[in-house]
Amino acid sequence: MGADAQARTETVNSVTNQGWDGGVIGGLVGAIVMGAMIWLQNPAVLDGAIPAMYTLEGPAVGWVAHLLHGAIFGLVFVAFLQMPLLNRLGDTVVTAGVVGLLYGGALWVVAAGILMPVWLQTIGFAGAPAVPDWTLPGSLVPHLVYGVLLGVVYPFFAGR
Repeated sequence: MGADAQARTETVNSVTNQGWDGGVIGGLVGAIVMGAMIWLQNPAVLDGAIPAMYTLEGPAVGWVAHLLHGAIFGLVFVAFLQMPLLNRLGDTVVTAGVVGLLYGGALWVVAAGILMPVWLQTIGFAGAPAVPDWTLPGSLVPHLVYGVLLGVVYPFFAGR
């Protein structure tokens, strides 16, 4: 294999293999703590709203869905960190934590504030919040905590 082909292969392997474990594990750690915060503040979110997104019921379904969301959003976080301009931001606990904080805020604005209420209204969930639903601090703080934990955990498992 020529030097150019080997360099391309190493780059592809680096992009496809590094960080995904850190995103899933960090996303799950963040989702567990975030879920506990939400459960203590407003258990109806995990009992009703999250399961309703999938036309299901019950806190167990809510927790499983919430944890899956946490892992998936952790993977999206890694995809952002794989971008050439952002790649170095996941190298340290501090920079990844700051990026995670910003990411958690963005999730609050877009996913929790717009997408979830629209989804719940679309399926006819009786307790669907208004759009946008930017509840302060009840929903913001758990999303920020999720992002920070995702970012702080990420470098330990990302092979960086």
